[in-house]
Amino acid sequence: MNVAAIGSAPVNTPTLAQFRRIVVKVGSSLLVDRSRGRLRHAWLAALAEDLADLHQRGADILVVSSGAIALGRTVLGLPSGPLRLEESQAAAAVGQIALARNWAEALGAHGLTAGQILLTLADTEQRRRYLNARATLGRLLDLRAIPVINENDTVATTEIRYGDNDRLAARVATMAGADLLVLFSDIDGLYTAPPAKDPEARHIPVVERITPEIDAMAGGAASELSRGGMRTKIEAGKIAAAGGTHMLIADGRAKNPLAAIAAGGRCTWFLTASTPATARKTWIAGSLEPRGTLHVDAGAARALRGGASLLPVGVSRIEGEFSRGDAVLIRDPAGQVLGRGLVAYDASEAALVLGKASRDIETVLGYPGRAEMIHRDDMALGLS
Repeated sequence: MNVAAIGSAPVNTPTLAQFRRIVVKVGSSLLVDRSRGRLRHAWLAALAEDLADLHQRGADILVVSSGAIALGRTVLGLPSGPLRLEESQAAAAVGQIALARNWAEALGAHGLTAGQILLTLADTEQRRRYLNARATLGRLLDLRAIPVINENDTVATTEIRYGDNDRLAARVATMAGADLLVLFSDIDGLYTAPPAKDPEARHIPVVERITPEIDAMAGGAASELSRGGMRTKIEAGKIAAAGGTHMLIADGRAKNPLAAIAAGGRCTWFLTASTPATARKTWIAGSLEPRGTLHVDAGAARALRGGASLLPVGVSRIEGEFSRGDAVLIRDPAGQVLGRGLVAYDASEAALVLGKASRDIETVLGYPGRAEMIHRDDMALGLS
């Protein structure tokens, strides 16, 4: 097998220091001592130290953490082995409290504020809920808090098989516009074959593109605490790459695993030629069917070309029946298409606030609304 063709040919390998927004995914098998069913406090404290170091350097940090079910099953005295759905949900309900408390304490020791977010599949796949979750993440990061995210196992029936939080972490990374996703595991990256079974297996330091050959290298799940394996990580890599996010897989079992990566520790980088902003705008421009049109005045058209968001005051007329999160066309006073974007209001609400200053939105609607009709991050201009 020509490993060089897969990605180990001379490539400029990234470094942690160059990334501005990083999602770190931590699995149950790293957080929880399997033999005792208890949290590894010293390991978590060391990881929090690493996260604080990156945060202090100016990076935005998000954590996707498993562990609720693993902790809860111990507290409830559930037996080892696979759990029934209702048992998993009960364990998650108990374990999530402990998990959130320990993350808050570990990060708080470094003066960092943790914010808990529980997501379901619908929150990442339904556009309206996706935009709400994205706005919450964005505001927490603006406030320099660290979102700690897990799937809401207490209510989600299909999530218990979502993808071990690997794919959830990739969805969160693209939702948040992260440029790096770190997946910690019990292996230091991707190999040409399972190294425990094949002594000839070779480590692959860089994957420039996930090919069918890379797909074939993925293995199965690991343990009853960790529902993941290399396959879900490869699937996460595909999601991340499509969203313009680089990804790396590294062994997280030792203390200070991020510091180890920064020092040149072995891992596998999955690269993408895109960026989060470019990937998102490409998706908006080419993958979504517009549900309506916003006509803007000349001043708004100039502001949009200069990189501004579209405010309600600049909208002169609307067409179509659209819902919040739908794609709409943006036209200038001459009727020319300036671009398209994801609208922040339903058509009925947009009709009420168009032409109004953002400060008047609450008076008009009776509740606080978004200041922008379309945020510049949710807009793709230059379409014909």
